[in-house]
Amino acid sequence: MAKMNPLKEFDWDVFEDAASSQSEEESNEETTDDVERMVVSGIVISINEREIVVNIGYSNDGIIPASEFRYNPDLKVGDTVDVYIESKSDRLGQLILSHKKARATKAWVKVNEALANNATVKAYVKCRTKGGTIVDVFGIEAFMPGSQTDIVRADLETFVGQTI
Repeated sequence: MAKMNPLKEFDWDVFEDAASSQSEEESNEETTDDVERMVVSGIVISINEREIVVNIGYSNDGIIPASEFRYNPDLKVGDTVDVYIESKSDRLGQLILSHKKARATKAWVKVNEALANNATVKAYVKCRTKGGTIVDVFGIEAFMPGSQTDIVRADLETFVGQTI
């Protein structure tokens, strides 16, 4: 058997620095895993007809369909928007973000708070349907039965376009 000699020129400082930076990368990876499926703020960095590019402070940016911002025609580069992180990367390494899901998530938090506090909420009546109306509550569309619209049975069409 050959006798093994330690490497004379081996630099332990470089080895330890590499090992510590590797563990930092692993801890950063765990941090980004923790933020998947949650709402965070991002900055709009690019806008075109089909998509909005949003930076949330990660190494790559996320692309969101422009249709998710149709309620906000004044959106511009530099604006801060809430986004929901669906996944930190798809097969192309792109962040998968959703502004629509961020708005819905925040709306459900408000709905649950109102329920817990037994609070009365305002709803915008969007249209009449068979047996009731479609209302917007905190950005969420919901069906409201006609029996819950008014004490006296009224023509539900009179509520369309109003906040009740």
